[in-house]
Amino acid sequence: MRSFVFAIPAILIGIAISRSSVDPPSTPPTFYRNVLPILQQHCQRCHRTGEIAPMPLVTYDQVKSWTRLMNQDVHSRRMPPWFADPCCGHFANDPSLTEEQVATIGAWVDAKAPAGDPHDAPPPPHWAEGWNIAEPDQVLPMPKPVAIPASGDVEYTYEIVPTNFNQDKWVQMSEIRPSNRQYVHHAVVYIRPPDSQWLRGAPLNTPFTASSLNDPALRHQAHETTSDLLLVYAPGSSPDQWPDDMAKLIPAHSDLVFQMHYTTNGLAGEDQTSVGLVFSKHAPKERVLTLQLANDHDPIPIPPNTDNYRVEVHGTLPHDATLLSFFPHMHLRGKRFEYNLVHPDHTTETLLRVNYDFYWQLSYRLAQPLPVKAGTVLQAVAWYDNSSNNAHNPDPDSPVTWGDQTYNEMMVGFFDVAVPAGMDKQHFFLHDKH
Repeated sequence: MRSFVFAIPAILIGIAISRSSVDPPSTPPTFYRNVLPILQQHCQRCHRTGEIAPMPLVTYDQVKSWTRLMNQDVHSRRMPPWFADPCCGHFANDPSLTEEQVATIGAWVDAKAPAGDPHDAPPPPHWAEGWNIAEPDQVLPMPKPVAIPASGDVEYTYEIVPTNFNQDKWVQMSEIRPSNRQYVHHAVVYIRPPDSQWLRGAPLNTPFTASSLNDPALRHQAHETTSDLLLVYAPGSSPDQWPDDMAKLIPAHSDLVFQMHYTTNGLAGEDQTSVGLVFSKHAPKERVLTLQLANDHDPIPIPPNTDNYRVEVHGTLPHDATLLSFFPHMHLRGKRFEYNLVHPDHTTETLLRVNYDFYWQLSYRLAQPLPVKAGTVLQAVAWYDNSSNNAHNPDPDSPVTWGDQTYNEMMVGFFDVAVPAGMDKQHFFLHDKH
């Protein structure tokens, strides 16, 4: 995922299974009364037809086939996936089961998974078909599908999609939906307002890559921008859903720029990613901006056979803001990622520590949004494992350079902030002159 940063000086640039210590219920739990509510609240967002998990866990017959594995996974805390170290911070989207819920599932499996009375079942949650957000007010697909070869590297692919909005749109929920997830390493959708010159002259409504552009200036622009992000997608990531008084802004007559990173897997195919938008019913008090701390061109490669290789970046917030959420991104050698506040006395306060998993790249939304003052220093620290201890490491005997492909490495710490509704990203990065 290529890092795009404002060019303004001095600104932001197998778990061991252990049984629960909670005593199992005295009466054997049943599926409909005790287990189904847990699955609805913690599992079915992914474990339903058409979603990222490999099997649905909605009906009794579906779940009965997976009881043994499900019991192992919840006791090992492998599922639901969550990688924030409990040492630091509390997060609103933490799907982790309580000890009591883990004990309930264990007792139900030990009792040979009784179904119980279907009348005990809670009402099924309402899912918008094909979406994890509410039914979108507007769906904007990439107009043309992208052909993916069976093998080799695929250069970052772009499609510019005019919104044709004749008025400003405040977006309260958004979700990126690849049509073929198996090829999508990541997707970023950028908002290009009508006064932006970014990639003007590049084709509309058709796929292109930087190398396919004849103009050297356009080829350079494909690799960096100051445009705001609407949303980032990676395997396991969540859609955006903001409170009633917050939203992202798509100005009238803007374009959406899809940046797609595809990877090959031995089978040729195609993808036509879409983004779904739910508009705010009223103008919000605060605007959400997505910012980032990034090390995107480190000249020193990660040495071979090296664990705990450390990379640090930091930046200073030029205006008051409220920290809302974090989304760390690395590649296959990624091991751990931290976001820290650096206090004036140079002590650090860790807001989030993630035991990184490339295959489940989650966002982490603060349970209590954190107001921060102008001048606050935010630090991101990443650790990499380029040794044979890393089961995902494609080649521990080689140095790892920074770059776009999965076998390269990256270090991007996305984070969301809320600012006054009238402040855009460009003005956020301008210091007050007083």
